[in-house]
Amino acid sequence: MQQQKETATFGIDEARRVLGEVFAPWVMDLNLSIEGFDCDPPQGAPDWQPGAVLRMPFSERLCRNGGIISGQALMAFADTAMVIANLAANRGYRMMTTVDQTTHFMKAASASDVLADARVVRLGRTMSFGRVTLSSAADNKPVAMVSSAFAML
Repeated sequence: MQQQKETATFGIDEARRVLGEVFAPWVMDLNLSIEGFDCDPPQGAPDWQPGAVLRMPFSERLCRNGGIISGQALMAFADTAMVIANLAANRGYRMMTTVDQTTHFMKAASASDVLADARVVRLGRTMSFGRVTLSSAADNKPVAMVSSAFAML
């Protein structure tokens, strides 16, 4: 996919299109959906950060023994969510690659969809830094906290 120029009309529909076009087929097998996409700050929100909210539906295929969603699936989900958050910060698609990702697992997730609230903390010319909160959709309790860095290509 070619890099797009920044447009004022880039929004959730374009982000959904990118989600379906740029990721590896096995990432698409996670059946992720974009539920929220924030590229414009609301009035009077000085601490606002661009980002996105994604959902990973529960599937037995993602579970390890004991019915717990595997850490590998959660980390891939967080990485993908951060790419979508970078779309919001850049107001369009831009080639990037993950440089670093640190995940702190807080609670097992089982028998529930997982939500990712991904936010870009700082966007520079060549690097982007962000955080993702993964939460169980069943009780909205945090499952993991993720920090990441991306190189903008």
